[in-house]
Amino acid sequence: MTTTSLSGKIALVTGGGRGIGKAISLALAAAGCDVAVNYVSREADARATADAIRATGRRALITQGDVARSADVAALVAAVEAGLGPVDVLVNNAGRVAFESIEQMSESSWNEIIQVNLSSVFLMTQAVLPGMRARKWGRIINLTSVAAQAGSTMAVHYSAAKAGVIAATKSYARLLAKEGVTVNAISPALIATEMVAANPSVKPDMIPIGRFGHVEECGDVAVLLAGNGYITGQTIGVNGGLYLGS
Repeated sequence: MTTTSLSGKIALVTGGGRGIGKAISLALAAAGCDVAVNYVSREADARATADAIRATGRRALITQGDVARSADVAALVAAVEAGLGPVDVLVNNAGRVAFESIEQMSESSWNEIIQVNLSSVFLMTQAVLPGMRARKWGRIINLTSVAAQAGSTMAVHYSAAKAGVIAATKSYARLLAKEGVTVNAISPALIATEMVAANPSVKPDMIPIGRFGHVEECGDVAVLLAGNGYITGQTIGVNGGLYLGS
């Protein structure tokens, strides 16, 4: 067994209270991590996820903050360090999609989607990297999207932001490879979340496997990436065969 034990590691999952973020938070807790669950407005979801983490015997902390704002990022990382300890595993999961045609997109909506989905990855990563580099150990896991790889007809700004996440993942991975810090991305498609359930035009038969993905399947990949010290700079597709490119 070459997988690194995650027992006692401190994980911070942005947007960790629901959907894919919740599944990743619970999977990391089951693997031995103490987990900080970040949220912006849905405090009840974050508290429920933290309770489920504690039920596994691990410590949990909830941290409110908008990860697209540098002041919030500094405050929430400080809160995690004070409440649990230095961050060993960062999962940049928080994000938002806006379905807009080319005609509907504005400079304002473009900037907002880039800020929420891409700038947040930069801000969070920069905040935890000094400690990871000093300890010569860290795992950064970024959530991107199949929209970054295949394109989207209804969310150009979202696709661009998520493609930027892939590029940033590769660049950080190259820069940090000799420092014990790995950086990878998970690229989901049509996972059974609130967003997918709310879109009646999305059908399971769009997926070659014939069903929507389970959030837990993303959690499994996050645990794999957190425990493996040789995988870095990779984008792992969790998409049921919808997109088969690299």
